[in-house]
Amino acid sequence: MTRLIVARLIQLPLILAAVFAITFTLAWVVPGNPLDNPDGRRPDPEVMEAMKRQYNLDSPWSFLSSYVPGLFRGDLGPSLIYRDQTVADIIASGLPVSATLGVAALAFAFLFGTFAGVIGSMFPRTPLDLSSSIVSLIGVSLPSFVTGSVLLVVFGALLSWFPTGGWPGWPDLRFWAPGWGSYASQGRLAEDVGDFFGSLVLPAITLGLIPAAYVARLIRLGLADVMGSDFVRTAMAKGRSRRGALFGHALKVAMLPVLSFLGPAAAAAMTGSFVVEKIFNLPGLGEYFVAAARDKDQFLILGVVLVYSALLVVFNLVVDVAYAFVDPRIRVG
Repeated sequence: MTRLIVARLIQLPLILAAVFAITFTLAWVVPGNPLDNPDGRRPDPEVMEAMKRQYNLDSPWSFLSSYVPGLFRGDLGPSLIYRDQTVADIIASGLPVSATLGVAALAFAFLFGTFAGVIGSMFPRTPLDLSSSIVSLIGVSLPSFVTGSVLLVVFGALLSWFPTGGWPGWPDLRFWAPGWGSYASQGRLAEDVGDFFGSLVLPAITLGLIPAAYVARLIRLGLADVMGSDFVRTAMAKGRSRRGALFGHALKVAMLPVLSFLGPAAAAAMTGSFVVEKIFNLPGLGEYFVAAARDKDQFLILGVVLVYSALLVVFNLVVDVAYAFVDPRIRVG
């Protein structure tokens, strides 16, 4: 296992270098100019040339010669469309919001998908199985903007169970601060925590419903296949009930395809979704990425893509390591 982790960590910079080269080539050859705003005032040609020299946008080689050394120092460069912020500042402000939403969506997808898949396997060809299949079909078929809009209207506007959008910020957890033990501080903390989790419920369900549907289908099909295996029949012949054999033996093996799916799904969920963040007015990283691609902000495009790629590689590594704990038959490394 140690060799696997070391090998993947060695591969990480090589993968990021390849992703950087492809992204930089595409971002450079796409027509457009981030310094020329078509919706606003166009600067003079002399000003444009001076700004290109300032940001090393006059040639790809000058851009690379100034940008690549900064990467090794952790400098992702300035943003060309958010003039008062650097790319590192934008990622630092948007990634925690997107990651929090992604964790909540992934937790919902795993728990709900596992529950629906197990229910469908335990009670095949029953109303419970039909209900879980219908929910899975709806989750796979409906796009996020439809699901989010329906949840927002029903549970946010009509029933007022959850906030209709916005980000309340992080709860103040400074327990060491003077006066934190007072009833007023405890009440304010409880209110902040309630607002924080309440604002995540609808976006997490919207973002996690599609992966939850896939998890439910994978669990359902995996259990249907594993329950007919020899080791499960042997366990049941020794006196284990069908439910005991399912939870004690079959479920672990049925989790293997779910782990393979959760690797890239976790990376996608952690980085958030532009549609979900836009519907619920969350200041995540998705909106910045879309704006960077639209306005051809090379610095912001490269920074966000590198973060996305690093997360994808890391989560795939976590999945490979988790395989060994779920199924000891698999030799890792």
